[in-house]
Amino acid sequence: MGDRKLIQYIDELTDKEKNMIKKVLLNYDFKIHDINKVRSAYKINTNQGPICLKKINHSKTKAINGNTLVEELEKNGFYYTAKFFKTKENYLFVKHKKMFFYVTEWIDGEECDLNDINEACICVKLLAKFHIATNKISTKKLKIKNNLKNWPRIFTNNLSDLERYKKIIEKRRFRNDFDIQYESYIDDFYNRGVAALQMLNASDYYALSKEASEKRTICHDSFYYQNIIKKDDEYYIIDLDSIIIDLQINDLGKLIRRLMFKKEYQWDFNKAKVLIEAYNEVNRLKKSELEAMLSMIAFPHKFWKLGKKRYIKHKSWSEAKYINKLNKLVKYDDLQQKFLENYIDYVNEYTD
Repeated sequence: MGDRKLIQYIDELTDKEKNMIKKVLLNYDFKIHDINKVRSAYKINTNQGPICLKKINHSKTKAINGNTLVEELEKNGFYYTAKFFKTKENYLFVKHKKMFFYVTEWIDGEECDLNDINEACICVKLLAKFHIATNKISTKKLKIKNNLKNWPRIFTNNLSDLERYKKIIEKRRFRNDFDIQYESYIDDFYNRGVAALQMLNASDYYALSKEASEKRTICHDSFYYQNIIKKDDEYYIIDLDSIIIDLQINDLGKLIRRLMFKKEYQWDFNKAKVLIEAYNEVNRLKKSELEAMLSMIAFPHKFWKLGKKRYIKHKSWSEAKYINKLNKLVKYDDLQQKFLENYIDYVNEYTD
């Protein structure tokens, strides 16, 4: 974990939480100096330096997967992850009530700044190195979800959700400003989703999935600023809880899609191209991978997700926040269209 900008994420601990943490850490050889809750983890300063305590509900598999992956990555020369600590009894985790806890190093650095394109390029090269290293290891010891050949199903399900949101709005007696605005865009974004699905089906997605299935290629699946820590001049990937088997363009495509909505990027294809070429310097992508990745970037994931938060999860945001989120999505319409055209031109001229 890192400390840049983390003050806003530090929460007050209840006495109950402190007591729970102290009970859990009795299983380790640490003397506790102080405890802070940072995001979803606990930073604990000890006589052996800072450590990270993480809680996982119902399953110890994530801790076992994470530790196995870290050990295998190190054997293949990738040292940029947080090592796991074992208990006094040589276990990887501690069970407390219905929860499991595990301990790793606290990488004492700062969260990377992906708004800076130069730093983003360094992070993308780190991702490429991570992918190369994971390709050298056997995944037989890992119990992780296989997401290969699943993208068309995800796209189709999300399109069905958009139809569902529309019906929910139509049934409402009273529609507020957000409902009216969101509904007015549903058809447009639905059509974009259909176009993205057609792009995916027209690409070599299934052939790529078949190839990846034989290798069982690993994705981090949560490669974003809070999980990339800069310590001195080195960058580290943390939080391996969400690793999956998938095409590795899943990691790069999601990152590019998220960054394009930021004001520093604003769907500028030249910036996406810089990131793709930074990745290529370390681990060159095939033309067919770039074609499949475009479908992921083009799919209106954020619009679908905003609707899910509103109409399924009923997230208790203010109306102003919901409308602000929607406005941020739709303001890039023209730029996004231009981005897709430039991307297609780039792929057409691309050679493996």
